[in-house]
Amino acid sequence: MEQIKTVFLLTLLTVFFVFIGYYFAGTNGMLIAFLIASGMNFYAYYYSDKHVLKQFNATLIEDKRHPIYRITERLVQKANLPMPKVYLIPDHTPNAFATGRNYNNAAVAVTMGLYEMLSEEELEGVIAHELSHIKHYDILIGTIAAVFAGAIAMLANMMQFGAMLGNSRQNSNPIMLIVMAILLPIAATVIQMSVSRSREYLADEGAARMTRNPVGLQKALSKLENYAKRGEVHNATEQTAHMFIINPFSAKKSSFSDFFRTHPTTEDRIARLEELKREL
Repeated sequence: MEQIKTVFLLTLLTVFFVFIGYYFAGTNGMLIAFLIASGMNFYAYYYSDKHVLKQFNATLIEDKRHPIYRITERLVQKANLPMPKVYLIPDHTPNAFATGRNYNNAAVAVTMGLYEMLSEEELEGVIAHELSHIKHYDILIGTIAAVFAGAIAMLANMMQFGAMLGNSRQNSNPIMLIVMAILLPIAATVIQMSVSRSREYLADEGAARMTRNPVGLQKALSKLENYAKRGEVHNATEQTAHMFIINPFSAKKSSFSDFFRTHPTTEDRIARLEELKREL
């Protein structure tokens, strides 16, 4: 069901982009915005994994006796996945993320704090969650959503300047152009966040089925949420927040935090795992 929802949202985002681009900016403006946004995201798609791992000073774990490597190796056998590269981030705030556009270019990265704080059962739940992201091609889906969200934002800027300079299409209302230029990036962000949230639920379920033990992930999520309220992962940004198993900016609260959150609430995630526990 979550996969169907994601495909629907991405299709809706594509149709939304094409329609708005044609109506407000014309065919040429739509194509230019799309090409520029696609070019910007080409680099993100093929090189974002290397970029983000370097950003967090991640170190490749080559010792097959390392607990993180050993747990990952055991889980990929259960999930019938190729062995991803495994990295350790020198940060004492517990968190983890997966990156890579496909099975053969995948990587799992965990912070030193995660390794130090969690039990093996809890580590297994977290790593299974990240492997589930890889298995469901979540990085690819997130990149596609980012392409169109970026294109819509760029198109909105073009519309805004076009309205101010009087270069909009003759049948377009300049006031409406400005209003849409403000609302379109917000709408694109909301849709992108909806996709991100749905993937977290799906990854949690995948991890529970992979380990046959939802309790490990439940315990880990509870610990990580409590710690995230007190500290942030160094070098984390709003652009990378959606990658982590727990939002690294959970400590920052605002009146719009729930509306624009990149993750479902940890309470909801634990509750869903509790329902799945009964099924398993």
